[in-house]
Amino acid sequence: MKKTRMPVLFLGHGSPLNAIEDNAFRRTWQELGRRLPKPDAIVCVSAHWETTVPALTLAENMETIHDFYGFPQELFAVQYPAPGHPSLARQIVELLAPNRIQQDPKRGLDHGAWSVLLPMYPAADIPVVQLSLASRQPGPFHYQLGRMLAPLREQGVLIVASGNLVHNLRLFNWDSEAPYDWASRFDQQLEQLIEKAEHDQLAAFESLGPDARLAIPTHEHFLPLLY
Repeated sequence: MKKTRMPVLFLGHGSPLNAIEDNAFRRTWQELGRRLPKPDAIVCVSAHWETTVPALTLAENMETIHDFYGFPQELFAVQYPAPGHPSLARQIVELLAPNRIQQDPKRGLDHGAWSVLLPMYPAADIPVVQLSLASRQPGPFHYQLGRMLAPLREQGVLIVASGNLVHNLRLFNWDSEAPYDWASRFDQQLEQLIEKAEHDQLAAFESLGPDARLAIPTHEHFLPLLY
């Protein structure tokens, strides 16, 4: 029986509290989990596992990593004990050849992964493999890795990329919910590029102008979009 072709998701994970608070973000992720076909496995690319070369989780039992501080104890108590999928990880190594891919037998899921997966699949019964972000590599490198992962979609594998389109905590205004003009303009610019499938321009995000430089002072939260 032919499997349903799975989508690719880019989710702006925002604050770790979105994993447990009742808000529009969490409710949207819950709705995605209900609406999409249930995947056989998930491959997640998160802004919060940065490496020099790409790496994959190889653990059979995934640790829940609480890689943040200053949040309520309730958040640190959250566990997402999804199983790993070593055989899928080894298949991904083959798919991404000739790129050198490291395999980490101990690494678990960081909050960029479990904070969005928990609302989507609260039973934690879907095997997960996390692919690290080789954040020193340029945009086209990540876009090409995403293209190389595409055959997994025909095998019931959901690809989830987790980051943020705008991520500049140094300029974050804690006293206002209104976005900066440059943030809104950049968000609209990306929306247009995505709708027009201008993938080369998205991969060359460093040339998108001054709004991009404000929105992406560091690259790790933007790069998952390219997958």
